[in-house]
Amino acid sequence: MGKAATRKPGSSTKGVAMMDEVKKTQAQAVETLTVWAETNQKVLRDLTELTAATAKEGVRLYAELQQGAIEALRETQAVALRWQSAWQDGPKDPIAWYQKAMAESVDQAQKTFKLVEGNAQAITRSAERLGTQAEQAGHGIQETLTAAVAKMKGVYSV
Repeated sequence: MGKAATRKPGSSTKGVAMMDEVKKTQAQAVETLTVWAETNQKVLRDLTELTAATAKEGVRLYAELQQGAIEALRETQAVALRWQSAWQDGPKDPIAWYQKAMAESVDQAQKTFKLVEGNAQAITRSAERLGTQAEQAGHGIQETLTAAVAKMKGVYSV
């Protein structure tokens, strides 16, 4: 007459019920970890893609701006050479030299404004592309999190 005789009636069913509850809780915990691991992976993938696209766009923009700067430098050198030769003609015909200098100044101002305008357009295009990519990444992340919430509701509604 050992322990079996001292057992309370119904205690084995309580133990089984408790073990079932523990198993259910463990299964929910595992499922929760799985859902959030998958969610983190998808969100990180979207952020990594956005980061890579941002870096690529930065390089593209830098190349465009550098191209404009190189063109401006070439033009500056050409202007310096023209001015050097023009100085020699200045004393011979000062009025013609003055007219040539003014025309050259106006021409250079126009070229400078065109360069600045081109740079501003390049920056605007780059910002638009980045905005589009950020929006796409945001939608992807939102969809991922919405799906995770739906899965979590399913896990804990059982």
